[in-house]
Amino acid sequence: MKEGDFILLDFVGKIKETGEIFDLTVEQVAKENGIHNPDFVYKPIPVIVGSHMIIKGVEDELMKMSVNEKKKIIVKPEDGFGNRSEKLIKLIPVSEFRKQEMEPYPGMPITMNGLNGRVLAVSGGRVKVDFNHILAGKELEYDLEIKKLIETKAEKVQAIFNIFVKTKQDVKAKIENDIAEIYDNHSLPKEVKKDIADAIKKWVEGIKKIRFIEEFE
Repeated sequence: MKEGDFILLDFVGKIKETGEIFDLTVEQVAKENGIHNPDFVYKPIPVIVGSHMIIKGVEDELMKMSVNEKKKIIVKPEDGFGNRSEKLIKLIPVSEFRKQEMEPYPGMPITMNGLNGRVLAVSGGRVKVDFNHILAGKELEYDLEIKKLIETKAEKVQAIFNIFVKTKQDVKAKIENDIAEIYDNHSLPKEVKKDIADAIKKWVEGIKKIRFIEEFE
């Protein structure tokens, strides 16, 4: 693969130390490991190689792979979700939570100032919050398989839409000269549409304008 290639990728991601699966796309593996979620859509994910939308350790290996190739890799923390940093563990007054009508408890997920974290402890009127990624500092193990190379402009537009919006079925996309039309029944926020449009113009050659057309049956 090379930078700019669009692919469909199947993967199983595990914490190397424990063998715990933290993410995957393969339904049969989920069933075999007792973690199947009937509400989750199990299917290969679209990836733009070289776009830095996935972790570096996986992206670097994809550059060395071919369609239909399977590979098991180990990803070091610095090429995954980063090393743990004590600077990202903060003490926050309980009052800050109560202003938002929240009662903090250990394990509680929170978002604050654009950072995702989880509560480690509540004591003495203060809340200890860890803003490190939950997989920070972990060596990871991935089983990768490139299922398909996406080649047409319409499929690439569909792929980018699916990177930003998780859907059970692919949206319809139509290319007319330098215009891409996306037919969908999701009422997307304006900022999400802008992110999708910017990505299409960047990664799909010759597309200068994107139209979002809401279509309901």
